[in-house]
Amino acid sequence: MIDDMRDDIETEPYPGYWDDVLSAEQAFVPPDRLDHLCEIATLLAVHTAEQYRSVAALRRRAMNEAGTPTRVDDMVDRSLRLELASALRITEYAAGDLMTRATALVDRFPQALEAMLGARITDQHARFLVDALGTVTPDIAASLIDRAVELAEDLPAGSFRRVLRRLVETAAAETLPERHSRALKLRRVCVEPAVDGMARVVADLPAVEAFAIFDRLTRMGTAIVGRTGSADANDTRTLDQIRADLLCDLLIDGTCDGHDSSVRGIRASVVVTVPVLSLLDDAAAAAQPATVEGIGPIPIDRARELCGGEAKWMRVLTHPETGIVLSAGRTRYEPPPELKRLVRWRAERCMAPGCSMPASRCEIDHNEAWQDGGHTSLDNHCPFCTGHHHVKHHGGWTVTQVEGSGGAIEWISPYGRRYLVEPERRVPMFRPMTEDAPAPF
Repeated sequence: MIDDMRDDIETEPYPGYWDDVLSAEQAFVPPDRLDHLCEIATLLAVHTAEQYRSVAALRRRAMNEAGTPTRVDDMVDRSLRLELASALRITEYAAGDLMTRATALVDRFPQALEAMLGARITDQHARFLVDALGTVTPDIAASLIDRAVELAEDLPAGSFRRVLRRLVETAAAETLPERHSRALKLRRVCVEPAVDGMARVVADLPAVEAFAIFDRLTRMGTAIVGRTGSADANDTRTLDQIRADLLCDLLIDGTCDGHDSSVRGIRASVVVTVPVLSLLDDAAAAAQPATVEGIGPIPIDRARELCGGEAKWMRVLTHPETGIVLSAGRTRYEPPPELKRLVRWRAERCMAPGCSMPASRCEIDHNEAWQDGGHTSLDNHCPFCTGHHHVKHHGGWTVTQVEGSGGAIEWISPYGRRYLVEPERRVPMFRPMTEDAPAPF
């Protein structure tokens, strides 16, 4: 091809021109299919942002034409909702959701809309942002929006939703005890009829107890699913079905006598993390609230109660303490219980990109396989949910713990793309001081 072009053009535009053209042709790498998919996603983000601007402009125009008296605002919205639903061939509910999101992005969170127009965040990020910041006062939302957009540009959508929710709850922590006290008065249990002889039992409970209930049912169900060689080895029930059966046994009969004794002995486990100063000082508690794995911040009075309670609560004080098992070397394959708890606490969730499965329901993985010389140690372990554990071993990915990172996991895809997943917390690392090292104080 280059030779043909040389024949057509008698002289070089400048000395060495054809060598530059040849080098450029050899260096060109055609986009793969994933690149093409990413380009489509970029266009979708930009076009969706333009749709939001158009919807907000339509609503603003309708309000202006109606004179915006309060008594007709609702009628204007209802009329426009019907118009959008008919024109876009979607439900009125979806049209109303579109109007709400568009108005929020244009009027309250223009930074997020601008990031979406630049394809730096996706529509899913924008949805999560509006949902989270829409639950707090305008002052709190305004103080968080810039940081929220930064997080959206940096994190996958699932991780962004989790981190943003925690950011919002922490910012509103000063009013958390009062809000929790009001919500606690609304606790209830009700039954909702369903079809085909089924019904739903709905319980509004304190979050700690609700997660503990689900955790115990999951642990018991997992033990039944994973049991082999028993009389009921042909049990074909799913984990969801087993959880439902166990709930009925526990609430109706009060026992699980029909199950193996090891299953009956399982109790709930909930991880409570409390900054040590927050136990002593209410002002510190407002700045650094206590958290429960999978839930988020909880009132400090509730945290103090849990930290002084039964052994079923795993209490983690964010202050270096002695006696932590960091490594068992090559002396044993199975991590000791203390190391498992520390690995799960550090990560808090599955360490696959975007996954939010709580670490308490994950498997502990040797990042460098035991058979390849990997150690049973904190810097070679992290939690993966069952699905991502299989992907790590059989999906063609390269997964490593970044040395010296404090638990960050790098995933390299079959396409060669790199994804870095950071743990939720860092474990303090202690090194001996040298004579030349400066004093800590």
